[in-house]
Amino acid sequence: MHEIGLCESILAVVRQRAEGRAVDRVKVRIGVRHGVAEPALRDGFALVATGTTADGALIELVTVPARVVCDGCGHDGETLVLPAICGECGSARVTVSGGDDLILEELHLIDRAVR
Repeated sequence: MHEIGLCESILAVVRQRAEGRAVDRVKVRIGVRHGVAEPALRDGFALVATGTTADGALIELVTVPARVVCDGCGHDGETLVLPAICGECGSARVTVSGGDDLILEELHLIDRAVR
């Protein structure tokens, strides 16, 4: 479950930004190319956050699509499904770019310090 590694990275940034304050909710944007399953992300974050300022915090995932350009018909679009095919002609001969984001979008804090 590679989500654990992502969750550890997310938690490190969350803890740094929270500066000792309790965290209620986290929202992250993760590109489709990371192949993250939201239930696994939630479970992984709950596991790594145990005993930290983010213990019990909810994590919300926004999946960022990848850009797909068809090598055959030239159609340019986005996809949340990989491996990608052309949304116009159905060809698998496509160039995929983007969709590799990992961004902490929101951090909701509780107005109290955690000891």
